[in-house]
Amino acid sequence: MDAELISLVGRARIHAALGDASRLAIVDALTVGDASPGEIAQTLDLPTNLVAHHVKVLTAAGLVVKARSEGDRRRTYLRLRPEVMAALAAPPLPGVDRVVFVCTHNSARSQLAAALWRRRTHGAAASAGTRPASRVHPRAVAVAHRHRLDLDPTGTAHVGDVIRGNDLVIAVCDNAHEELTAPMRPRLHWSVPDPVRADTDEAFEAAYADLADRVDRLAPAVLLRSQS
Repeated sequence: MDAELISLVGRARIHAALGDASRLAIVDALTVGDASPGEIAQTLDLPTNLVAHHVKVLTAAGLVVKARSEGDRRRTYLRLRPEVMAALAAPPLPGVDRVVFVCTHNSARSQLAAALWRRRTHGAAASAGTRPASRVHPRAVAVAHRHRLDLDPTGTAHVGDVIRGNDLVIAVCDNAHEELTAPMRPRLHWSVPDPVRADTDEAFEAAYADLADRVDRLAPAVLLRSQS
């Protein structure tokens, strides 16, 4: 992909082009199929001169391209460039060998996050704690079982024994984020509430849902070396 498309300037231009309801409607229409400007005007009930203006803005932002019809050469069709829409996602994090999730006791959040990451990406993942407990919390084991996650009830570890070079370290609790310093300083921080404080199934389910959502959002941006 053109480097400009993933630059801040390029992404800002795309967002600006989409910052109009009519232009967003045109993009929505082109998401599922190509159309001529006249067809767009009819579908969206917009004046043709206004459609021409919006198409000019979308084309300048790189979102839309024009092509002559192979039938009636006087007709032009508009096509959406989905790779440009993809550039609106978070910039990629290349060169990651492994993702390591860290919390205080390595008994709940970090364990669930690592298991979710392995299932979502099939990539290498580990978890650790700044003050690891002797075992994984029973409610974390239970929520993992309910969601069919592979989790070792006795597999806790200290950050000093786990983190190595080229790991993407993610703190999934505020304490770990604030306590750890270089070279183990987390690159990312997920402020996930501690379910152990409430010690209810609902709290652990909420932590699971929060982590699952964050894993899904991060996974497309991480380019693991083993997958490159």
